[in-house]
Parts: sequence; structure tokens; C-alpha cells
Amino acid sequence: MRVGVRRLFASKVFSSSAEAVADITNGSSLMVGGFGLCGVPENLLRALHKMNLKDLNVITNTTGTNEYGPGLLIKDKQVAEIHASYLGGNEEAERQYLSGELLLDLIPQGSLAERLRASGAGISAFYTHTGAGSMVEEGGFPQKLAKDGRTVIKYAEPREVRVWGGKRFLLERSINGDFGFIKAWKADTYGNLIYRRTARNFNMDIAGAARTTIAEVEEIVPAGSLDPDKIHTPGIYVDRVVKGEYFEKPIEKLAIDTGKGIEIPGNPEQKKKRERIARRVAQEVSDGMYVNLGIGMPTLVPSFLKPGVKIVLHGENGLLGIGPYPKQGEEDPDIINAGKETITTIPGTSMFSSSMSFAIVRGNHLDLTILGGLQVSQDGDLANWIVPGKMVKGMGGAMDLVDSHSKCIVCMEHSNKGNSKVLSKCTLPLTGKRVVRMLITDLGVFEFRRDTGMTLTEIAEGVDLETLKSQTEADFYVGSELSQMKQ
Repeated sequence: MRVGVRRLFASKVFSSSAEAVADITNGSSLMVGGFGLCGVPENLLRALHKMNLKDLNVITNTTGTNEYGPGLLIKDKQVAEIHASYLGGNEEAERQYLSGELLLDLIPQGSLAERLRASGAGISAFYTHTGAGSMVEEGGFPQKLAKDGRTVIKYAEPREVRVWGGKRFLLERSINGDFGFIKAWKADTYGNLIYRRTARNFNMDIAGAARTTIAEVEEIVPAGSLDPDKIHTPGIYVDRVVKGEYFEKPIEKLAIDTGKGIEIPGNPEQKKKRERIARRVAQEVSDGMYVNLGIGMPTLVPSFLKPGVKIVLHGENGLLGIGPYPKQGEEDPDIINAGKETITTIPGTSMFSSSMSFAIVRGNHLDLTILGGLQVSQDGDLANWIVPGKMVKGMGGAMDLVDSHSKCIVCMEHSNKGNSKVLSKCTLPLTGKRVVRMLITDLGVFEFRRDTGMTLTEIAEGVDLETLKSQTEADFYVGSELSQMKQ
């Protein structure tokens, strides 16, 4: 990517964020590190925002909020294209996309991390099973809408496909960019970097992927001051270093242990259903498992584990060993989970980059994946990332997770406003085909078996079979061992 000869001992230290970004122009492509608001290069983004540039092409994992992260640029319509895995809580980004003001390219989170890492490693493309059978493979996602919000100006293109061992693999190309904004904790004058906690995330993968990598840090020390064994990113990947002027380090989702026990969201009826589901899912968790929990209802599961069951929770943002929520005053903006909530750690916790986090997923090292769902079909298909024209959040890491060899359990309410979510065929865009091993709803438990397909094995207390059938569009087999739902 870089051409010419760089002077090894030329100073990489810039006096201000404004000076570090001064040569960025309209239409530049920009890679931005961070996960939610954790590890976001806030000073560089503020400096760029003040330049009032237009038509920026931003590559990032999540778009932040309306006031922080890349959302700062999106809010004032400085961004023409956004390439991300998840819009999250950025309502303005969603609004601009749905009203035809913003091109949106949604990318599975693990594929995005690897495409960035591959770029810095000189790998032009690679094959992955992630996204096979979805709109990622088939193309057709409406990336750019007209101002009427209905007419499609540009669709995503289908991926090139190869088949090995009976499985379909998609060709993913590495991502290059003009500038990379990353956030680290410490740097020396050679550009060697140390990150703090879960603020590593995408920052480590962006380093070296852009033609010019700019690192914002909290402290700069002379070369030789850092222990070489503790350096996470070597300075060869970094072109510019600047000490941030001030750090707000906003917390996107402050989650606190109030001492009152678990708090389940929703009205009384919803709370009752969700607790029933979470309690039953917890029965599938065994001592010593490595487990990934999706956002929402799956995060309730650890509260209902059997006594003595200890597990290691995996966070897609780059950690193994998620602990409980912190007590008031002990929250740390550099320690969050994949839901962007503040957390603590447990003895033995490890932290790493986003690409390594998804190497754990895609390398089939997890035992169990628990996800929420919008729809599940009788064939075990899952849809949980978009409602076209209404809700556009993104797939995040779900496509990577369902394509791993870990057991995939989906937990969700059986119906939504009287409409069954358990269907003969999903009507929403798929997250994965034939990926669900077990479905647990407020009405019952279904296993997806080779011989009998979708099989009802347990039914909730107070629910009869006819009632369950009337609320289920899918065809299913009733197991001979049918029993009352465990709690």
C-alpha cells in the first residue's frame, strides 16, 4: 500500500489533532477504530469534524451515536458512504439511509475485521463460509435508496463462491483506505502502541490497513521507555502519533450492579415470558463451557445458571472472561461487552483484537452460541438482523457465530403482536440457513434433528398442544418424549 522510502527517525509526533488530520480532503476514505464508543479516536474525529469536509467514505465497525464516534460526522452530513457491521443506536444514520441520503454497506463483523487485518498483511482476498446462503452471498441488499425511500439506486453485488467439502465459501476482498484513525493508551516516539483493555477492538486491525495511520493516545513517552514485551502494535504500522487534547471517554450503555438482582425489561407479561425462556436456556449450559451471548434476552441467561456451573463468556469486541456488571463508581469506559455495556472481568480474563475474537468464532473454538431472533423457520433458518424499510441495525457478529460449529440456541418470544415468529419459511432476510440447533420460546422447546426435523420436546406449563399449534405457522413433529418445559 505504501510507496517510497520512509525516514525511520523522522518524527511521527504531531503537536495537535488538527495538525495530524490537516491533509484530509473531501471524498477521502477513512477507517475509524473503536467498538461502540469504546476505544474511539474522539480527538481526531472532533478535529476532522471542524474541517467541514464532505463526501467522506467511512469504514468502521459501529457508527457510534448522534454525538460521538463516527456519528459526529454523519449527523452533519459529512459522510456519503458508511461501511459497517452494525448501525446500533445511531438513529440519524438509520434515518439518512432510509431517506436516501447515505449509502450503507453492511458487512458481517468477523469478515470486516479480517478484511481490515488482511489489508495490513498484504492479503488481497480470502474465502470464508460466513454469510453463505444470505444476502451477503446473493447480493441484492439495497445500499443506496432514492429520496423517496423506496426506489433503489444501488444494490450490493453478489459474492464469488467456491465449494469445498460440500460447503459454500464466499470471496471477501481486503479493505484499503486513505487514512486510519485509531485510539491507543500509550505510544512512544517511534509509534509503538499499547492499548488498554477492550479498547483494542478494531484499532489493532486498522493499524497498517490505511495508507496513513494516525494514532491518538493518552500518553507519549520517549522511544525505549516501553517494555518491548508489552507493545501491541509495532511502530512500523503507524505514521502519525498525537496526544489527545482531552478525553471524554463517553459510556454508551452504563450498566450497574445495584444490588437489587436481575432486572428484566418489559411489562409484567413480557418479564414473565423472558424469565421463563432464560431459565430454560440456562439448562443447556454446562460447567466449563466457552459461551457467546447475543445482545438482549441472551444476556439474562447467566443469572439462572445451576449452582456450581462456571462458564467463560466470549465477547465479540475482544475478550474471554466477562464478569458481572460493576458497582456504582467502579465502571470503566475501557471495559465493555459486545452490547456496549460496562462490565467487570473474572480471574483468567484475556483481551485481544477484533480479528482474533472472530478467529475464535470462525475457528470453531466456542461450545455454545445463544442468540435472539426475529424469525425461525421449520428448517432451522434464522432471521435476526433487519426488517427492510423499517429497522436497519446490521448483522453484527451473528452471521459469523451461526456459521461456526458451536451449538446455536435461539431464544425468542413465540409471537409478536399475535403473529407467529416460528414460520414454515422466514420472510425476512436470513442470518443463516439451517443453523439453529435448538429453539426455546415462551411456549416450548424445539430441537432440529436429522430424522424428524423440527421436533417439539417440551411444552410450557399451562399451554396445551392445540394452543401451541395455533400459534405456530411452522410444521413440526411432536417428540414421543414430550414433557413439561424445564425450569
